[in-house]
Amino acid sequence: MTDSPEVQCGQVRVPLDYARPDGPQIPIAISRIRASGPESEHRGALLVNPGGPGGTGLDYAESKRAQLPDSVRRAYDIVGFDPRGVGRSAPVDCGPAGGLFEHPRPDPVPAGPAEERAYLDGLRRLADDCARGAGAELEHINTANTARDMDRIRNALGQPKLNYLGVSYGTYLGAAYAAEFPRRTGRMVLDSVVGPDQWHRFDVRQGFAMIRQRDVLFDWIAAHPEFGLGADRDAVRAHYLAARDRLPAGELGADEFDRAVYRALSRTERWKPFAEALAHLLRTGDGAQLSAEDDRNYEAALRTVKCADSRRPTPAEVIGSVRALRAADPQPVLTGLEATTCAFWAPPRETPRFGHPAMPPVLLTQAEHDPTTPLDGALRMRDELPGSRIAVLDESYSHGAFASQRSACLDGTAARYLLTGELPGRDVRCAGPGLP
Repeated sequence: MTDSPEVQCGQVRVPLDYARPDGPQIPIAISRIRASGPESEHRGALLVNPGGPGGTGLDYAESKRAQLPDSVRRAYDIVGFDPRGVGRSAPVDCGPAGGLFEHPRPDPVPAGPAEERAYLDGLRRLADDCARGAGAELEHINTANTARDMDRIRNALGQPKLNYLGVSYGTYLGAAYAAEFPRRTGRMVLDSVVGPDQWHRFDVRQGFAMIRQRDVLFDWIAAHPEFGLGADRDAVRAHYLAARDRLPAGELGADEFDRAVYRALSRTERWKPFAEALAHLLRTGDGAQLSAEDDRNYEAALRTVKCADSRRPTPAEVIGSVRALRAADPQPVLTGLEATTCAFWAPPRETPRFGHPAMPPVLLTQAEHDPTTPLDGALRMRDELPGSRIAVLDESYSHGAFASQRSACLDGTAARYLLTGELPGRDVRCAGPGLP
């Protein structure tokens, strides 16, 4: 957590189970940075969430505020929070998580019946470890309850309505808040929008988008001969597969490699470092540049929320999805299929709803070719939120649009809405940056 003197920290106590409001309570950690402008410009508090599920939000108040347009920083107190189950808000723990944190980890893409059985067994062990680790809290760490926690934060801040900026999963959370508290919904920007799907379906849609994005990455690498990885897509792919097959023994497994690929595909500024790391691995056998530290709480909260939010896919559906992705590309990136473990989870106690006829229209912002939260899902979520508008950053291939890609058009549209409450008369298309 930051030690900046301008960041104020506190907590709000909320019920673990809202059906038992006088039962056990848990802390929700919050942070706030006051607006920089005079009182005449003040618009209240803007609650922010970075996504996940599982993303910590305490530091996000400071880091996201630094990216926001100056007019927004002058007008709003920026408030971050760790959602329930995350960070300093009753964090969940999945223990060994079915081997998720072992190194090196084996190939995560099952290629035949025996490997498929082993794949399902790993998901079962992960679900069992999470059930043991989270215990009685497991069924209460979900999106609907987090939306209720957000309303407790709104009340603690003395705000009549919740003004909100949610990114990625934060958009799903914002849409759920609007369904639960439509008349307390204020100005809301939902950036890089998760579709209104059951989580396993969303993950599979994302998996296909990642295959498309990786082909774009291969083409981009081929157009840059300085990497020495081939002059066309096929040549780059051959180098990529060779690197994945020749990882340094005992140091880096195929699962860790795929996680590095997944991270790189989400933001184009990561493409150059990834290509350099791939070339270095092939040249020297050193894969250290592709490794990353595990975030145990993030991985636990991610699966806990997803499995608490939507119905369980059957094991047959899980394997069918993996086979469909392998049919599209024999070597897909399955890293984002976190909800597969829900096949072995307890049935959800409550699933989230999105939007409400009584809510005000809000603003969605989205990159056209975002592989992490694809545009088609954003358009379907817009349709769940009556009267809402979407601003799309064309020819952008990164996850994160508002106050993320320096688009005067998109940032200006969102800032005007946050300052005045006025939405554009129709959906907006903004010229984007193209490929790096």
